[in-house]
Amino acid sequence: MQTQLIHEADGQRTYAVILAAGDEIMDCLKSFASAEAITAAQFNAIGALSRAVIAYFDWEAKKYMPIPVEEQVEVASFSGDIAIGPDGKPAVHAHIVLGRRDGSAMAGHLTEGHVRPTLEIVLTESPAHLRKKVDPASGVALIRLE
Repeated sequence: MQTQLIHEADGQRTYAVILAAGDEIMDCLKSFASAEAITAAQFNAIGALSRAVIAYFDWEAKKYMPIPVEEQVEVASFSGDIAIGPDGKPAVHAHIVLGRRDGSAMAGHLTEGHVRPTLEIVLTESPAHLRKKVDPASGVALIRLE
């Protein structure tokens, strides 16, 4: 993972976070957020993955259902946010659209993604801190504005 601060003004920082083949996206984003003390941010990216696990939230079961993706895919869209989780640590919430060789797409909540050859992330930190709290109706930690 390579990172560079590319803009800073009025309490807002923007970074380029460039992942290389073999990097695992969620681990890298959590590590970066901890190292830079990111408490509120949004990001988007493009690139490609060798494999991934996306998930669909099953409302009735109140849990994420994993969907393994065991093939090379293009990252057509990747967006998400970082906020402070209930445990006080940065929590990454990301959704992704993956394009297959035949042009079909898969989408969902990203739980694991292995980069090949690159993932180019632009991350913008917000000056305000966002906090997640467990929502009783879903059992999921959601951003709550205070």
